[in-house]
Amino acid sequence: MEAVERLVLDDDGRFPNSALAVLVYRTAVSGGASVEAFETLFSTHGWPARWAGSIFQYHHYHSTAHEALGVASGNAQITLGGPQGRTVAVHKGDAIVIPAGVAHKLENASGDFEVVGAYPPGQDWDILTGKDGEREAALANIGRVPLPQSDPVQGKGGTLPGAWSER
Repeated sequence: MEAVERLVLDDDGRFPNSALAVLVYRTAVSGGASVEAFETLFSTHGWPARWAGSIFQYHHYHSTAHEALGVASGNAQITLGGPQGRTVAVHKGDAIVIPAGVAHKLENASGDFEVVGAYPPGQDWDILTGKDGEREAALANIGRVPLPQSDPVQGKGGTLPGAWSER
C-alpha cells in the first residue's frame, strides 16, 4: 500500500467539514479488489461493511457517523468538502475515510464503479445537504461522534488513530 493522503477541508459556511483529515489510501486492496475483499478488510478492522453501490451525485454529509468507502471496481472523481472543495480521483483498490461533517459528491465515474460503505460500530449515518436550518443540530451531532478505535484499512496501529488524535 502506498502512502496515505491527508486532506483537511475547512468549513465553507454551508458544509461544516472537519478539522479531522479525510484519509485517502491508495491501493488499500491490491490486485483482487472486490466488494467481498473490502467487506472483509473493513470488518476485520472493526468497521462493519453496511452497503455496496455508488455515491450520491449531490453534495451531502453525515453528522452522526464517520464513513469508510472502498472502491471495489471502476474509477471515479469525487469532490470532498463541498462545491469549493477538492476533487480526487479514485481507482479500484483505493479507500477513503471521511470524517463526520465532510461533504462528498460523486462527480463522474466509470460504468463499473462500485464502492463498499462501512462505519464504526454503533454509528448510523444520516444524510444532510447543507440546507437552511440543519446546521445547528448537525454541529451538535458532529461534536458527539466518537473517534474510532481503529483504522478501517490498517487496523489498530494504522494511520487513522494518530491522524485524528488531535481533535
